[in-house]
Amino acid sequence: MDTFAALKAFVAVVEGGGFAPAGRQMGVATSSVTRQIDALEKSLGTQLLNRSTRSVTLTGLGESYFEHAVRILGDLENANLEVSESAGPPRGLLRVSLPVTFARLHIAPAIPAFARLYPEIQLDLTLSDDVVDLVGERLDLAIRLGSVEASSVVARRIAPHRRLVCASPDYCDQWGAPRSPAELSGHNCLTFSYTRGNSLWRFSGPSQESVRVSGSLRTNNSEILREAAIGGMGLVLLPSWLVGADIEAGRLRVVLSEWEAGLGGNSGSIYAVYLPNRRASKTVRAFVDFLVERFGAPPYWDASSDA
Repeated sequence: MDTFAALKAFVAVVEGGGFAPAGRQMGVATSSVTRQIDALEKSLGTQLLNRSTRSVTLTGLGESYFEHAVRILGDLENANLEVSESAGPPRGLLRVSLPVTFARLHIAPAIPAFARLYPEIQLDLTLSDDVVDLVGERLDLAIRLGSVEASSVVARRIAPHRRLVCASPDYCDQWGAPRSPAELSGHNCLTFSYTRGNSLWRFSGPSQESVRVSGSLRTNNSEILREAAIGGMGLVLLPSWLVGADIEAGRLRVVLSEWEAGLGGNSGSIYAVYLPNRRASKTVRAFVDFLVERFGAPPYWDASSDA
């Protein structure tokens, strides 16, 4: 039995949800996949998969074995990549997870320039606002906003993650701009609806203050809040990478600029996150270095955010 081939077949069956999808993914007959799994279970002396006419699921031992199999195959793939990348320019497949709105605004416009610099790198980009599992999703790299708590990953800071209180010029002309955080309680504040904590805005500056805000709009989408603020509905607390261009164009105006604002604790940073075994990858380093240089220090979206 070819153990690595059997491991690949086992992982493909689990991820594909069946023997036929695994066969299509691997380019082999379903019967071949079945024989590999049967041989693997026989060699281990235990059942890894529960089979029925409608589904294939992991047994208890199968769940544990699947985690080991994914890690082993990932380590082998990384070892192969390190050897293949050791000479010549960065090349090969780079799988990256990106936050949806940030990617649309600041990654997507940069892709053609990156491709011109590194024509031998193939990008596989997945957009998701979830904190993805790098191992389980077989990702080389993820861009994360805010803070990174996992000690099992390498986190390289690529830009600050500042939040600003903004409103349209029309709103400020009609209702006035708050001169202190305490005055926010008298304003229509547009907030996120993820958790109750998103209506508690925290400030550091001349002092430490927390203000419970409320208003006529709550949503789980930052771009809706941005559009509502531009339309004069009220005040918003949004990251500078989202509203920097609006501030520069005069569509939004920063208020309470002498205060550092956040939704709780430290606003954190924008990080490139990868597993320790990808530290030496030329493709990972090329992508991260490219973003750092493109964003700048301070990043280009903060050019007019203090106006």
